[in-house]
Amino acid sequence: MTNSTQLVVIGGGPGGYAAAFLAADLGMQVTLIDEAPDPGGVCLYRGCMPSKALLHVAKVLTEAREARAWGVDFGEPAIDIDRLRAWKDGVVGKLTGGLGQLSTQRGVTYLRGRAELVGPTAARVTAPGGDTTDLQFEHAILATGSRPASPPGLSLESDRVWDSTRSLEVPGVPRSLLVVGGGYIGLELGSVYA
Repeated sequence: MTNSTQLVVIGGGPGGYAAAFLAADLGMQVTLIDEAPDPGGVCLYRGCMPSKALLHVAKVLTEAREARAWGVDFGEPAIDIDRLRAWKDGVVGKLTGGLGQLSTQRGVTYLRGRAELVGPTAARVTAPGGDTTDLQFEHAILATGSRPASPPGLSLESDRVWDSTRSLEVPGVPRSLLVVGGGYIGLELGSVYA
């Protein structure tokens, strides 16, 4: 099946969906392509938003413990990992679903799949089930984002080694944790698990 559009945006993260929404608001026919069920990218699905949700929980736990000094005692906080994970996933689902609705409201066509440029004005989109769609376009924006890097010689196959994505899945609360990397991601995840 071949479709056509004025603008194709490959990548549904903050750069991609913002560009798609602006172009649609300016009257262009826009197709946004990403592998996720809705726009959002790493930030919404596996980065900023799940991290901020977990940071909120960590802050509440800290405040509950500190309240004893103020004369308020809630008892020792208990963490139900499954419910915490479900709550965090619910926050992510609401945010990404909202972006999906905004896409529809703005008239942006959303294609779920992996895009491959096959010519100067042509792309092929492979859906998760393997079906393909050929797309002709006048203009393209590539906003494919980034992926976490793994230090050489460090295997992520071990249950004891987590990258940022795995850390945000909340596999459990370890007794001890070493965070490698002092950027904002490392600092946030260290705070969550402290």
